[in-house]
Amino acid sequence: MTSLLQTLSCADDYDPESLNAERARRLILDLVEPVAGVERVAVRAALGRVLAEDVVSPLNVPAHDNSAMDGYAVRFADLAAEGETALRLAGTTFAGRAFEGRLGPGECVRIMTGGVIPQGADTVVIQEVARAEGDRILVPPRQRSGQNLRRAGEDLREGSPAIRAGKLLRPAELGLIASLGIGEVTVRRRPRVAFFSTGDELASIGTPLKEGEVYDSNRYTIHGMLARLGCEIVDLGVVRDDPAALEAAFRQAAAADAIVTSGGVSVGEADFIRALMAKLGEVAFWKIAMRPGRPMAFGRIGGDGKAAWLFGLPGNPVAVMVTFYEFVRDALLKLSGVDPVEPLARFRVPCVSALKKRPGRSEFQRGILFCENGEWKVRATGSQGSGVLRSMSEANCIIAVEQERGNVAPGELVDVQPFEGLI
Repeated sequence: MTSLLQTLSCADDYDPESLNAERARRLILDLVEPVAGVERVAVRAALGRVLAEDVVSPLNVPAHDNSAMDGYAVRFADLAAEGETALRLAGTTFAGRAFEGRLGPGECVRIMTGGVIPQGADTVVIQEVARAEGDRILVPPRQRSGQNLRRAGEDLREGSPAIRAGKLLRPAELGLIASLGIGEVTVRRRPRVAFFSTGDELASIGTPLKEGEVYDSNRYTIHGMLARLGCEIVDLGVVRDDPAALEAAFRQAAAADAIVTSGGVSVGEADFIRALMAKLGEVAFWKIAMRPGRPMAFGRIGGDGKAAWLFGLPGNPVAVMVTFYEFVRDALLKLSGVDPVEPLARFRVPCVSALKKRPGRSEFQRGILFCENGEWKVRATGSQGSGVLRSMSEANCIIAVEQERGNVAPGELVDVQPFEGLI
C-alpha cells in the first residue's frame, strides 16, 4: 500500500500544520476511492444507492412516434398555405390504442396526448386552433411540418445509456428505470462506517449526570448524518480517555471502510487520538484554518493491505456538524461511488446581520435564510459558540465566509449553504 504521506508530499502547498478549508477538501477527495463490491437489488430497494453499472435502454423511448398534444393527426402535404383546410375525420387514436389503417389524402384522425401517430400522418394540429363541422375538421393556415410530434427514440435510443454508473438513485431515476421495463439494477455496496465518541466526561442518555459530566450528543448527531448518506453504520459507543481502550476501539473500527470519531484531536494532555493515529496508521493533517473545527484530523488506520479512512472530528457539537458537512460528507459520497461528487450548493445573498470575522481562516456561521419582499436574505442565529448545538437546530443554512475576508457589515453579500437535503 502506497504511503499516505509519500503521496501527499508530492502535492503542491501541502502543509499538515496549516491547511485552508478548500485545500483540505480537495486533498481528501483526491485520496479517497470508491469501495469495491456490488450487488443486484430490486428497483424499489435501489433508492439512495449508487449505480455500479450503466443502465442501458433495451428499447426506444418513446417506442413509437406519438403526439405531444391533444389534437388532430394530419398529412402536412394536405394543408393549404393560405386559408383553412377542410379534412375528413377518419377516426380516433388514444394512448395505448392506435388507429387501425393508414391515413389517406384529405383525412385526419383525432389524437390524444401520447397516442401513436397513424400511418401516413406527419403533423399534429392542436385542438385549440381547429374547428369541427360535423365530420369535417377545419385547420387554419401556417402550420409547421412535424409539429407537436415526439419521435421514436427521441428521449432514448435502444442500446444507449439511460443512466450512467456513479449516479445516486433518486425517485426520478427509479421511475426512469421502471419505464424501461427493468426490474433490477447493479449498485455499489454501502460503505461501512464505524464511529465512536471519546472522553471521560461523557454520559449515556438515560443516566443521571455526575458532576462534570455531559450527555453524549455527538454520537446521535453523527448517526443521523451517516444514516442520511445511506452508510452501513457501526456504533462503537463511548470510549474513555485511556490509551489501551482507544487502541482497542481503533483496531476494531479499522475493519470498516471509514472511521469517524468525535473528541480527542486537540492539544490537551488527555488527547491520545493523534498519537494513536501515528502508531496504527498515518496522519495526513490535523489542523485546518477554519472556525469552528480547527482541530480536525484526517488519516488512515490499519495495515496488511486493508485500511480505513479516519476522520477525527472535534468534540464541540457544532464543530462536529460543520466539519462533517464540509469534509466528511463529500468523502463518504465518493467512497460510496458517487461520480462526480458535487460540493455543497452555495449562493450569495445579502446578510442583514453584522458578522465578526478575522482574516486568515474560513468561518462557517449558523444562519437563517428567509425571503423578504421577494428577495432572499440571511441573518445569523445569534451566539456562534461551537458548543451551542441549539443554534444548529434553529438555523436552516450555514453562512460561509471566505478565508481572506474580515468583518461583514449589514447588507454585504455572503455565501450560504442551505441545510435542505443535508440535515
